[in-house]
Amino acid sequence: MPIAYLTLFVVLFCWLAFIAIFAFRKRPPEAAERKRDSQAVVGIVIQMIAYFVAWAGRPRLQIPFLEALPGVELLIAVFAIALGVGSVVMVYRAVSTLGKQWAYAARIVEGHKLITGGPYRIVRHPIYAGMFGLLIASGLALGHWGRLLAAIALFLIGTLIRTNAEERLLRETFGKEYDDYARRVKALIPGIW
Repeated sequence: MPIAYLTLFVVLFCWLAFIAIFAFRKRPPEAAERKRDSQAVVGIVIQMIAYFVAWAGRPRLQIPFLEALPGVELLIAVFAIALGVGSVVMVYRAVSTLGKQWAYAARIVEGHKLITGGPYRIVRHPIYAGMFGLLIASGLALGHWGRLLAAIALFLIGTLIRTNAEERLLRETFGKEYDDYARRVKALIPGIW
């Protein structure tokens, strides 16, 4: 049981760090917006519902059908902690790399550049990849397997809506350069999707 509490504490700390990345980031000078796709807002709402599903209910802090297997709880705890910490690091690096181009909304600003360095070499949407990792770490820490599966499905639907909106803008702006980048680098999960 102490492992479960430690895991939950670390995952909660990762969420606080995630929030701090956006709340305390150095704000670059505001750039004039050229294009925006408001359809991405639907994706944001669905992603938030996914987080609600993952966090709803009382933490179980145990895995009943796996408790009998020695070491499984520790492996899940280590995976959840590593995934949470790695996700926060990825989000921090992605936000830092984007600088003034980062925004909640899917948009293109004056002087927009196609970012392909830093974590953008690994996946095209490292912030969403980090958010996905935090979602999974949360579900593992809370022990809600059924809710976690439902939350993953919702999150992926919301993320697909958001990434489609963003990529549509990027393709309109950068054309072949973006197409070449998209062929080389997966969207959310390295080597898979």
